[in-house]
Amino acid sequence: MAAEKRRVRKAAIALGYDPEKDGAPKVLAAGQGDVAEALLRIAQEHGVPVHTDHPLASALIKLDVGTYLPPELYAAVAEVLAFLWRLEQEKGANGSREGAGP
Repeated sequence: MAAEKRRVRKAAIALGYDPEKDGAPKVLAAGQGDVAEALLRIAQEHGVPVHTDHPLASALIKLDVGTYLPPELYAAVAEVLAFLWRLEQEKGANGSREGAGP
């Protein structure tokens, strides 16, 4: 008898962080399946970078929208923020940042 493959639903989570207002990053939007596809499409349309991390997504999808991240997820999310920072630095080094100030 062949092992049954478990279908994994795509998940997408949008995080936000304003250091002047927020004590920690928070979940701005989250969903699975069609909602995840819509979030990814919107991110692409607006030039928002997407980072794939299945274990982190599995932990984040359990949080309600508007919830601040618990401290045990700070390190994993810090890695994502570092990834995004490197992307921005590469954009700037390549001269592709539009409207960038000094």
